[in-house]
Order: sequence, then C-alpha cells, then structure tokens
Amino acid sequence: MFETVLVANRGEIAVRVIRTLRSMGVRSVAVYSDADADARHVREADTAVRIGPAAASESYLSVERLLAAAARTGAQAVHPGYGFLAENAGFARACEEAGLVFIGPGAGAISLMGDKIRAKETVKAAGVPVVPGSSGSGLTDGQLADAARGIGMPVLLKPSAGGGGKGMRLVRDAERLAEEIAAARREARASFGDDTLLVERWIDRPRHIEIQVLADGHGGVVHLGERECSLQRRHQKIIEEAPSVLLDEGTRAAMGEAAVQAARSCGYRGAGTVEFIVPGDDPSSYYFMEMNTRLQVEHPVTELVTGLDLVEWQLRVAAGERLGFAQEDVRLTGHAVEARICAEDPARGFLPSGGTVLRLREPRGEGVRTDSGLSEGTEVGSLYDPMLSKVIAYGPDRATALRRLRAALAETVTLGVQTNAGFLRRLLAHPAVVAGDLDTGLVEREADGLVPDGVPAEVYAAAALLRHASLAPAGASGWADPFDAADGWRLGGVRAWTAHHLRVAGHDPVTVRVRSTPDGGTELLLPGHDTPLRGSAGPVDEHRFTCALNGVTRTFAALPDGTWLGRDGDAWHVRDHDPVAASLNRAARSGADSLTAPMPGTVTVVKVAVGDEVVAGQSLLVVEAMKMEHVISAPHAGTVTELDVAPGTTVAMDQVLAVLAPAETAVETPAEAAVETPAESPAGSPAEKETA
Repeated sequence: MFETVLVANRGEIAVRVIRTLRSMGVRSVAVYSDADADARHVREADTAVRIGPAAASESYLSVERLLAAAARTGAQAVHPGYGFLAENAGFARACEEAGLVFIGPGAGAISLMGDKIRAKETVKAAGVPVVPGSSGSGLTDGQLADAARGIGMPVLLKPSAGGGGKGMRLVRDAERLAEEIAAARREARASFGDDTLLVERWIDRPRHIEIQVLADGHGGVVHLGERECSLQRRHQKIIEEAPSVLLDEGTRAAMGEAAVQAARSCGYRGAGTVEFIVPGDDPSSYYFMEMNTRLQVEHPVTELVTGLDLVEWQLRVAAGERLGFAQEDVRLTGHAVEARICAEDPARGFLPSGGTVLRLREPRGEGVRTDSGLSEGTEVGSLYDPMLSKVIAYGPDRATALRRLRAALAETVTLGVQTNAGFLRRLLAHPAVVAGDLDTGLVEREADGLVPDGVPAEVYAAAALLRHASLAPAGASGWADPFDAADGWRLGGVRAWTAHHLRVAGHDPVTVRVRSTPDGGTELLLPGHDTPLRGSAGPVDEHRFTCALNGVTRTFAALPDGTWLGRDGDAWHVRDHDPVAASLNRAARSGADSLTAPMPGTVTVVKVAVGDEVVAGQSLLVVEAMKMEHVISAPHAGTVTELDVAPGTTVAMDQVLAVLAPAETAVETPAEAAVETPAESPAGSPAEKETA
C-alpha cells in the first residue's frame, strides 16, 4: 500500500478521499488554489500545497503544477476525484511517466471511453446494445444537422469528450439545430477543451440507470448493482438512489453482465460506471450511453447498500491487489438515497448563487451521512462547480430512506449561500417520486410547482419585527428617553405605523408596517392583507428564533447580514430597500429596461453594440458561471442605449449589463442618467419612519 497519496481535487470529494486515506493509515496531500487557501479539504489533509491562482486553468487543471506538488511531498500515487483531470488520459499518462500511480484506469481506457463515439462502437462490438445515433467523429455542423434529421426529431446533442450534462442539448425543432449546435460546441469547448459533438435519438420519458463496476489488474471484474439517476434537471443528476425500483432480478443481472462486458472491452481497471438509458415502459430494452472512467458523485448510495468503501478498493486495486470477492458475494441490502446540495437559487430559475457561508449545520443521525467540503467562512464563488455537499440517507427500505432524507434536508442550514435544499425536500415528497414512478423529464415538468410562488408572509413579518426591535433606544442604567422609542405613540391619537421597506433578492420590494398595541402586543400590515395581523418574534438564541403570525409559527435561522432560512431548507436574503433611490433610477432610465446579470459570473459573448436595434427575444449577451451558460435576451424590441460590459468582464449578480430602450421610446440616454442605482442600505440599518 502507498505511504502518501496526493488528492488532485477540491471540495467535498477531496474531503471524502482524505477520510478513507486516514482510515487506512495513508498520508494525504491536498492541493489548493488561492481561492481555496482556507478550504476544509486543505485543513483536513496531512499536508497541503499551493498550486496556483484561483482560475482552474492555472491550478487544478495544471498537470505540471500537480506533478510538481506530488514530487515535492513524496507522493507515490495521485487520486483525481471527479471533475477537473479525473478523466483526462494525458494526466494519467503524465503521472505514469513521472513514476506516480494514477488511482484510476489506464490512459488507454480513459481515452477510449472518454470519446463517446469510439466508446459506442467498442461496446457495440462486445454485444452491448447502444442508442441509435450519428457515427464517426469530427462531424461538421451541417453533418450533425443532417444526421439529426435522418434520425428524426427530437434528438440529443452530446459532447464526445465530456459528461455530467455539460453541453448537452435536447432539440425538438429542426429549425433550431444550427443555434443549438453552436451553443453545445461553446459549452463543450469551455468545459472539456474539445467541441466534438455527436447526436443521438431522444427517448421520451426514459429512465437513467447506471451500473457500478469494479475491476482489478488481474482479470477480475464485478458489478455492484445499479443506481437510479432519473431525477435530473438540465441533464444534471440531483437525486440518486440504490437499488432501482424498476428492475427485477433478471433485468438487474442482465444489465450488470452488459456493464461487465463493457468494462472488459476496454481493459478497465478500478472503479467505473456504465450508464444506460432505459425505456420506463420496457426495462428489458436498455441502451448503453457512456462509461464514466472515475468515481461517481453518487457512489455513497452504492457503498451504503453493499457495505464496501469504493475509495478503499480504488486504492487497493491501484496498489496491485486482487478483488477479495466474486460476483456471487455481492449483496444489496436496504435502500439509500442521495441529494446533491448546490449553490443555486430555485426561485430565480436555478441560477448559480454565491457568497460566504456564515453559519453551517449539516445533518447527522441514524442512517444519515453528509459528504461536504463546507465550513463556516467558506467563500462560494463562480469559478468552480456549484455542488457544495451531498446528504445521503439509508434505511431498511425505500420509504424509510426517503423519510430520513427529507428530515435531514429540513435540518440543513447553509446561511449566506442560497441552495436547492428546500427544493430537493419538496421533490422527495412528490407523489411520483414516493411511488418510484420516475423519468428524466419529471423534474423539469414539475419544477414550477416545487418552487414557492413568493416569499412567505412570515419571512417579511420576521424581518420587520426584528428590524423594529433594533430601533429601541439603548438607554444608560436601564432608562431610555421615551421620545426615542419607535413604538408609534402619540398624544391623543391612535399609535402611528412605522414603515419598514424590505426587499428579497429576486422579488419586488415590499413595505411592512409595524406598530405596538395598547396591550403590549404588535400588529403588522403586510402587502396583500387589508387588516392588521398579530405578530411576534421570539428571542434570538444561537441565531435561531421563531416568528408567530396570526397563529402560524415558523422557525428561522438568521444572521445580521439579512440572511433568513426556514426549516424547509429555503433561504431568503432580506435587505433594506430605498424606494426613493429606486424611483429616481427608474426616472433616470427614461422608461428603458436595465438588463442585469442573473448570477455572478463572466460575460463570454456580446452580440450587440450601442445603437443597435433589436427584436423581442433576440440574444444579446451570454453570461457563464459554474460551467453554465445563461443567455440574456431582449424583453422587447428596441435600441441598445448603453452597454457596460465586454467579453471577459466579471460581473456580480444584478449588475447592469446593458440598457434597452423600447422601440417607441428609443432615445439616447442622457449621460447623467447612466449612473447605476445607489447601493442598498446595509442590512440592519434604521428603517425609515413615517411621520405622524
């Protein structure tokens, strides 16, 4: 066994690998960019080496710097995790040439299976059924479009060199092929450095089922059962489970054998996954999609139902050991389900989010496991993948595992960074999910119903009540000047309302009015309510408090920065809102629309210039963050009067990118009006008071 292993990755997978290395008595070496200098994986490793600036291309993707770090620390092997260079044949070959053991398959297998076109041809020759699609590599845009029309719409465009849903495009309209091919090539080039595409027939309402394989260097190959990965959004898995409720023992054995044959066809070694697309109405008809030549994000569910540590077996196989068991020794016991916690905002169309983790509580307990790279103080930016952690639940049956996972997500707190935890909890309670009636389009069809329409009234009430309490004067020796009290009292009249102007990111600003009542209570006037509501906020204890509004009580976690999180996993960033500044800004724009960045990221494409006339729906700019593109389109016909960015510009969320004047009012914007909206008041500043 190795004495020292360098982990060429970051975040939760680096922490996960380090945990097994420690249990095996193997010294771990972490690497980090400037952005990760204080990251959890750095602190948990036995030693750590800086490998460059924040940009992944100059740090985590630099083969030269990773090899130098391995040499400097005396590492004998490199574990690539997943993402970055995990499926890079050149990196595996460079490790071998440097005298390092690459903990994964050989470069030949990575190269073969990493090219989806060659992979399909190889496994097809081994008798594994494949999805109908284009043949040959290096197809031009025109050849891809012709192949798509020949297959028949709808079709799926896929990068040949990558995985994880990056660059995949479902095209139902042949008229959109040229635009979608161009977009898929851009994403593929940005994610994998290779824009080669293939096209496959799209199977409506399919299920995504994958088989975990494990192979040693002595000819031993076994499969460890399947994982159901059909709950996806934009071709990205968000919930995985093992085993699948769809398969019977016969189909499971047949798919497992097909996966073993696929692994043998490329001389595979180590842990890998063979992915199949399965028609939901005919599980016996399954098709090979691709093979992931690395550890999968969802490997914990397989570990929980088999009792095997896959990272440990990766190490043992890489060190030359034989598998210590045969196929008949593999048993699947119980059920496990995993949820991926990502930095994204469901209420804003799942756009990437960011920020500082101000408070963190990750679930533990009976049957619950959390794999995470987070700690309080972690900065979540737009440079790396948005996945932050994984919460996994195990039980003797599927119903128990689902129940435990829903409860665990309800207790997950990641204050300061918006996540999808609440959305996942609601998804796991959806009747189709509970029944196991899944397909890869379910999440997209049901997403709108799983995202709350607005901010709950209790959120605004809690924010207003705590802001109101902050207005109380701080008197000396327990005495306070009664004329400084913000209770709305006035001589010979009804108590006055105090107005608190609040705004939640992604929602229109609101005004909540608060006043004290003669009996010592508190009343609130909330938007949409014609009569006052009775409300109260409990004392803040460890940043947790309760808000009661007309008999409905909700528990929150909170911090002074204006971040609020309810028990269902949803977070809100409540800030003071200045209606005067907003009014002035609208007037300054002279009726024009400010096109703002929907997420923090980098502008990659600018298709217009100042003075250009555009039509409604026309693509104007592209913003990229966390390996995801977002197209900024014209909301209406008009003229571009301002353009504040260029390709390569780094932008913050809600930053103005351009200004578009409607066609009927398309005039040049005065120079003095081109000033951005004044920054909002810091959360916690005194709220504006109405005069009596």
